[in-house]
Amino acid sequence: MSPKKLLALWGLKWNPFTPELPHEALLVTARIESFAWRVEQLVQEGGFALISGESGTGKSVALRIVAQRLSAVRDVTVGVVERPQSKSADFYRELGDIFSVQLRPSNRWGGFRALRERWKAHLAATRVKPVLLVDEAQEMYPSVLSELRILASADFDATSLLTVILSGDGRLLELLRQEDLVPLGTRIRTRLHTEPASRDELLTLLRHALSKAGNASLMTPQLMDTLVDHAAGNYRVLMTMGADLLAHGLAREAEQLDEKLYLEVYQANRPSAPAKKKGRV
Repeated sequence: MSPKKLLALWGLKWNPFTPELPHEALLVTARIESFAWRVEQLVQEGGFALISGESGTGKSVALRIVAQRLSAVRDVTVGVVERPQSKSADFYRELGDIFSVQLRPSNRWGGFRALRERWKAHLAATRVKPVLLVDEAQEMYPSVLSELRILASADFDATSLLTVILSGDGRLLELLRQEDLVPLGTRIRTRLHTEPASRDELLTLLRHALSKAGNASLMTPQLMDTLVDHAAGNYRVLMTMGADLLAHGLAREAEQLDEKLYLEVYQANRPSAPAKKKGRV
C-alpha cells in the first residue's frame, strides 16, 4: 500500500493499521502505564517480569512500549531475543551478539563465566543495567529458561545481573508450572495479563489510531461500530479488518470508509450456503 497514495487521498501520516506503527501512535492504557512504571523500578535492582495473554490481546504492543520507556532510561542497555526457540548453544551465541561478549557455545561454562564477568564489571564500573526482552517466550526450551535463571543472578541470588521480561501466551504459563521451572516462576516480580478487549476499549483504540495517523474522520461512526462489534474482543482482528478496508477503499479512491464498503468487502467473500437437497415425495 503506497504511503504517498494514503497521504494524497486521506491526508494520513502513516497507515493506522500497520503492525509497524511508530511509537508515538501506540495507545498507552492505564494498565500498561502502571506495568511500565513497575518495570522501570524493577530495572534498578534486576529480576524477572512477565507479560501473558492470548494472541491479539496486546502483549507485543505492551512489550514495545516498555522497551521504548527503558531505552530512554539512563545507563540501561536493552537487548531483544530474536530466536526464542533456539537451543542452549545458539541462545548463548545470541546473548553474546546482544551484549557484545565473545561466547564459545562449545564451552558453556567458559561462555557463562565470561558473560557474568562482563556484566559484573559494567555494574561496578559503569553502572550499566542490562535488560533482556523475550517475545513469544512460550517457544523457549525449558533448559534455556533454566540457563537464563542461573545467568541472571549471582552471589546466591543476592545480586541480580540483569532484568528479563518474558512475553507469551497461555503456553508460557503452563511451561512455568513445570517442576524444573518453578524456581524461575517464583522469581517473577511483576506481571501484566492482557485480556480480550471490551467494546469500549476497541473503539478507543480505533479512534486513537485514526486520530494519530492524521484523519480522525477516515471512517464513519457507523463503520467503527460495525468493526468493533465483529472484532470478537481481539485487537489484532480489529486492525486486520481495518487494514483490509483501507486497501479496498484506496483501490476505489473512496472519500471515506463506510458500512457500504464493509458489506461489499465482507459479504462478497462470505461463502454461500449449500443448496438444500430436495426430499422424496
